[in-house]
Amino acid sequence: MEKQQRDKATNILFVAAENDALPQGKIGGIGDVIRDVPQFLANSEITVDVITPSYSMHAKHPRAFHRLAFDVDFYGRRETINLFQIALENQAYCQGEVNQWVLEHPLFSNAGDGAIYCDDGPDKPFASDATKFALFSIAVCQLVTDTWHDRTDILHLHDWHAAWIAILREYVAAFAPVKSKRCVYTIHNLALQGIRPLDGDVSSLKAWYPQYDLAHADIIDPRYQNCVNPTRAAINLCDAVHAVSPTYAKEITLPSAPEFGFVGGEGLERDLLAAQQHGRLFGILNGCVYQQNTNIESFDDIAMTAISVWQQKAPDAEVHQQAKARLVSWQRQECSGPIVTSIGRITAQKIAILLTHLDGRPALSHLLGKLASADGRLIILGSGDTELSQALAAISNDYECCVLLNGYNAALSDSLFDVGNLFLMPSSFEPCGISQLLAMRAGQPCLVNQIGGLNDTVFDGKTGFIFSGNTPIELAQAMLDSFERALDCFINEPVKWHSMINEAKAARFEWPSAIEQYKKELYQC
Repeated sequence: MEKQQRDKATNILFVAAENDALPQGKIGGIGDVIRDVPQFLANSEITVDVITPSYSMHAKHPRAFHRLAFDVDFYGRRETINLFQIALENQAYCQGEVNQWVLEHPLFSNAGDGAIYCDDGPDKPFASDATKFALFSIAVCQLVTDTWHDRTDILHLHDWHAAWIAILREYVAAFAPVKSKRCVYTIHNLALQGIRPLDGDVSSLKAWYPQYDLAHADIIDPRYQNCVNPTRAAINLCDAVHAVSPTYAKEITLPSAPEFGFVGGEGLERDLLAAQQHGRLFGILNGCVYQQNTNIESFDDIAMTAISVWQQKAPDAEVHQQAKARLVSWQRQECSGPIVTSIGRITAQKIAILLTHLDGRPALSHLLGKLASADGRLIILGSGDTELSQALAAISNDYECCVLLNGYNAALSDSLFDVGNLFLMPSSFEPCGISQLLAMRAGQPCLVNQIGGLNDTVFDGKTGFIFSGNTPIELAQAMLDSFERALDCFINEPVKWHSMINEAKAARFEWPSAIEQYKKELYQC
């Protein structure tokens, strides 16, 4: 029997901190997902709403239209929230309706206009961001309760920023209409959990929501009994929990073991194992959009322009002067070896293996010595942790074959995917990863750690070179051994190398297949 026509399409509300469908709406991979999934998901039977904070930026979009003002109770007082809809054009992959929304309030720009995240330092982790997203979450609950009750069928929460909604819908009677909706939670990065005190701090659960009794066992952090863990709350309270690759979904049910170089459940493995045993935990690999890069500018031109922009923002930053000088010197020299590229946030997750010491020197120094002998070059593009960036810059400055481009520029990133021969991505853990997919799309074999989404997307000897180890030192040595294999293949086995380029280009991890799993396993629609 044919499926009966529904009276209205199922509506799914995506709630997230980032959205790369909006200008400057992304910091990391979550922004790519929030940009792509709604477009591929929407069809004649499904409509999608996407909502983020405005950050005093998106509401100024030339196609942003004010739709509603409403009040919420926060910090024991009434706060007015403004809802804007942004009418986007050129949603290229959309077969149905995707509506872009932002919420505006002065608190959403507490890191400065246009800044998505704050950096409060190690003494008060997540404090400013948690306050911002706690207000955002109660605003979404109020919106769905009062105005969008009949509009919204399923809520899809992304990472800890939206996880406060899971707490409010579960324990606040006034938000019973929200609890009546199916609720899905996606873990993009379990290492960031948004932990804050239950009480006794201006950035605490009781300070934000003094009118509610929320300190229930399911939301308490297992390591800090006086703290709320929004990630744990969402894992325990949502109808489905989604990890962004099958391997990562398995890894996070096991305890982390830093001494062995293994990152697993980060203290939440028992909750995740329980979710798995109850059939609520699903590992679905993120997809990639396969399209031809139309950029026609040269890497050198884009890089020099990007460095000039970064220098205007930080005129005394020596790292930018070093980068410009290195690129100028490269223009005067021929390079017969491989061009190795690495693109990503400069965090411990991404570069700890590179900085692991072997025989008194960082592994990166050993790698650059091997690369110099092969007359190759390494181009690193990224920004993030200041101390780690300084460590990379110091090593880069010692080797003529390496340059650190310490910032981010989308056009420069695209250009690097095109000019590179080998992509270096030695993450200590990787929930899914998008950079390796983009590199393979451009024909770069990848050198990766055998973990998370890297294990699910890169195949040794076919589309890249994989390494593994049982301790940080073993991992660093294994990375260097695999790098030597890659160099040998590039120099001595050109036929095999060309075959790997073709295999990488042909690899496909497309969104439509992932979307079918979303609908069946996460949304049950």
